[in-house]
Amino acid sequence: MTLLLKLMLAPLLVVGSSLAGRRWGDRVTGVLVAFPIVAGPILLITCLEQGVEFGARAAAASLLGLVSLAVFAVVFAHAGRRWHWWAALVAAWLATGLADVVLAGQSLAAGWALLLVLAAIVAGRRLIAAVDGEPPAGKAVRPPWWDLPGRAVATAALVLFVTGIAATAGPVVTGILAPFPIATSVVAGFVHSQQGAAAAVRTMAGVLQGLAGFAVFGFLTSVLLVPAGAGAAFAVAILGVLVSQAAVMLARRRRRAEVTAAPQKPDA
Repeated sequence: MTLLLKLMLAPLLVVGSSLAGRRWGDRVTGVLVAFPIVAGPILLITCLEQGVEFGARAAAASLLGLVSLAVFAVVFAHAGRRWHWWAALVAAWLATGLADVVLAGQSLAAGWALLLVLAAIVAGRRLIAAVDGEPPAGKAVRPPWWDLPGRAVATAALVLFVTGIAATAGPVVTGILAPFPIATSVVAGFVHSQQGAAAAVRTMAGVLQGLAGFAVFGFLTSVLLVPAGAGAAFAVAILGVLVSQAAVMLARRRRRAEVTAAPQKPDA
């Protein structure tokens, strides 16, 4: 049963979010791929194999991994404006790996880790906004036939790797590795190579927006797994993701409406 979850659940979620993102745009792609569509199944499988106490510690550590994911988004957005997609990916992976090494030595309570993630999201969105000024392209690019199978295979490989080393790596390393940007890397590389740097920047901006829901998921699972059990904890956490993302989207829509309604200053 757990092997079937490893091979099917996360890859199907990645494919579904990719298809939805193609319909509604680059930023939506980033928001959806930043959902816990990989880390969620990893944490669930970890709970089933290692127990809820192990899973709770891994979930708390996954919050620190989100800081590294924010680092990836910022570095790829800026590097992608100057370099080819593969060079930008290498730079972003190196930055993410360095952040993971630093964070693996830290031990923070879930509440403090959540505050650190939210601060990283705010800082990351400001840094990406500095290069997010180009309007969307009018013509959609048809992806190659192997695009979705490639994303599914990469996702399955990540889940197998992280859950396979969980018993020896421990809950902290497992949790930090759970949000490692494999699915995000695949999306970022494909978007950059097929649609250009501006589309990749918009996708990374969406990733930062989606991380808020991911942070809520990690926090709720970390505090609810032991007292409530895996089923109830994951159900509440998923509901928390949906509610938090709806709140973020409403706030963003309201700000956009206020900017549009604001009177324009006449030219001198």
